[in-house]
Order: sequence, then structure tokens, then C-alpha cells
Amino acid sequence: MASKIRQLKEEKVSEIKEKLEKAQAVIMVKYQGLTVEEDTELRKGLREAGVEYKVYKNTLVTRAANELGFEGFVEYLEGPIAVAFGYDDPTAPARILNDFAKTHKVLELKAGLIQGEMFDEAKIKELASVPSKDVLIAKLLGSFKAPISNFAYLVSAIKDKKESESNE
Repeated sequence: MASKIRQLKEEKVSEIKEKLEKAQAVIMVKYQGLTVEEDTELRKGLREAGVEYKVYKNTLVTRAANELGFEGFVEYLEGPIAVAFGYDDPTAPARILNDFAKTHKVLELKAGLIQGEMFDEAKIKELASVPSKDVLIAKLLGSFKAPISNFAYLVSAIKDKKESESNE
């Protein structure tokens, strides 16, 4: 019986290690006090953004983080902590959790590991203000398009002016 429990724990630690290694962003939050409806709403928003949200035993997360050598990560694992794993967009978990925490004061950002670097609560909130990857790409493309559009408008205006002069 004890060996079966030990095996299950080792499997969980391996699962956590795999997620920690694969994720671009790992955000820890204190979720105690959320109602079932609020938690469901939060999970839905995270899932839609491709963010995985899990509650693990702190001892298992501690073991996984220590095995991976993530210094500073373990000190935030006190009390009931949930972990959000962002695999594609490193800003998504921070942005969604921060926005949710603004309207649900019991949700508390603790810390995060963003592309291998530890972020405290203040840095997480700062990261949350960064637009998503898609928004940044759209802005970049818009800035490329603006000069071309202006040039096309200018050429068209010159053509129209020459046509109106030749018709006179």
C-alpha cells in the first residue's frame, strides 16, 4: 500500500516537472475564498487562452522545483496555492489572473517563473500589462502598413491632380 502511494506521488512529481519545464510562464496564486462559480469562471477563461490551471500539494511542487533547480520558487508555496501554466503566450496567465484578481479580491497573485526567471507579485502585475502576442503582431503589422497606405494615398492624389490638370 505504501509503495503504491509512493509511486503515485512520484508520478505526480514527474508530471509537475514536465509542466514546469514545458511552460513559458508559471504563475502561482492563492485562491482560497473563491466560490465554486468564481473558480469555474476563472478556469474557463484560462482554458480559452490555452493556460492550464492546477492545484497540487505544495510538497509535490516543492520536490519537482527542487529537482529542476528552480531557486526562489519554493518560498512562495505556503497555504493553498494553485498554479497556472502558460505554454504559448508567456503573458497570458499573468494577464488573465491579474484581471480576475481585480474583480475578485480573494484571488492573490503570489509569484511566477517566466521563461526561467523568477517574478514577484509586482513584476507579475507589470507583465500582465503587456498585450498578448497576437495584439503585438497586429500592432507591428499596422505600423508596417501605415507608411505604405500613406504612400499609396499620395501617389493616388498626385495621379488625380495630374488628371484634373490635363482635363482643364
